[in-house]
Amino acid sequence: MTVRLPAEWEEQAGVLLAWPHEESDWHPWLPMVELVYAEIVKHITRFEVALIVTADSDRTAALLTAVGAQMERVRLSEVPTNDTWARDFGPITVERDGSPLLLDFGFNGWGLKFACDRDNLVTRRLHRGGAFGDAPLQTVGLILEGGSIESDGRGTLLTTAECLLNPNRNPHLTREEIGENLGTLFGVDRLLWLSNGYLAGDDTDSHIDTLARLAPNDTILYVQCDDAADEHYTPLFLMEKELTHFRTREGRPYRLIPLPWPRDCYDEEGNRLPATYANFLVINGAVLVPTYADPADDAALTAIGMAYPDREIIGIDCRPLILQHGSLHCITMQIPQGALS
Repeated sequence: MTVRLPAEWEEQAGVLLAWPHEESDWHPWLPMVELVYAEIVKHITRFEVALIVTADSDRTAALLTAVGAQMERVRLSEVPTNDTWARDFGPITVERDGSPLLLDFGFNGWGLKFACDRDNLVTRRLHRGGAFGDAPLQTVGLILEGGSIESDGRGTLLTTAECLLNPNRNPHLTREEIGENLGTLFGVDRLLWLSNGYLAGDDTDSHIDTLARLAPNDTILYVQCDDAADEHYTPLFLMEKELTHFRTREGRPYRLIPLPWPRDCYDEEGNRLPATYANFLVINGAVLVPTYADPADDAALTAIGMAYPDREIIGIDCRPLILQHGSLHCITMQIPQGALS
C-alpha cells in the first residue's frame, strides 16, 4: 500500500469552509466578517467548488448570490459548528494506492483553549451526508490540525516543534513517535522541524501556516520581520536561519522567498493580532492572499507571485478575520481532486 499527502498546489475538487454564525465568536462582527467570507467564496467558485457548512443555507445563499458567487459551484450543508476554523477540523485527504482517503484527526480546540465538540464532528457528519462521494473516511486517534503541517507532495513535511510537540496535543507521544505516526499516515519520510518563530496573538501554538509555507520547485515562502525593535525580530530571524540550513531531497538549499512584515494590528482592547501574509490559500489557477490595508500588501502579493507565476494572485482584505486571531488559510481546507461527490 502506498500513501501520499498531496501538496496544496495540486489539482483540487473544492474548498471546505464553515460559515460564521450568531452563536460563534464572530457575533460582534458578524455582518462584516460574512462579507469577507462571501468575497473568498466568490473567488473560489471562479475555479472550483465551495463546500460550505452553515447554520442557515438560505441566508448564506442570499449573501453569496448578492456578491456574484457562481452558485452552481456552491454546495451548502447545514451542520452545527462551534466556530469556523475549517483548516483545523476539516479532513486531511491523502492518496492511498492512488485513491482519496479522508483522515479525520481529533480536534481539541488547540489544546483545550476553546469549545470544539461540534467542530470535531463536522467531517464525520459531512461524510455520512455524502458530501465526499465514495471517498472512505478513517478516524485517527491523534490530535492534529491541518494548519500545523505543510506537504510538498513528495514525502516531505514542514512543521513546528512548538505545536506538534506541545503537551496540550499528544502528551503520551515522543517526538520520534509523532514522526513515525506522520510517516505512516501521510507517507512522508522527511520531517523538517522548525524550533523558532511565533506570532503574538496566535492561539494555535505556532501553526506552520502562519510562518512558513512550502511551494513548488523546492521553494519556501516565510515571514520575515525587519523591525529590530519588534518582539518578533529575534525569533523570526532564528527561524530564517533554520530555513537556510534545510536541504531538499536532492541535498540542495531551498529557494527562500521572504514575505514582508505588516504594521502592528491591535484589537479594541489593545491586544496584538496575528497579521501574516503566510496564511494564503492556493486553489486551481489562483492564490488568495490575505491583505490588511497595509503598505506591505503589494510587496506580499508580488512575493507570492514569484512562487506561483502561473496563477492569478488575488488579495482579500482579511482585517476582520484577524480579530479572531486567524486569517484566510485558517478558515479554509482544500479537498483534492476525486474527494467530493
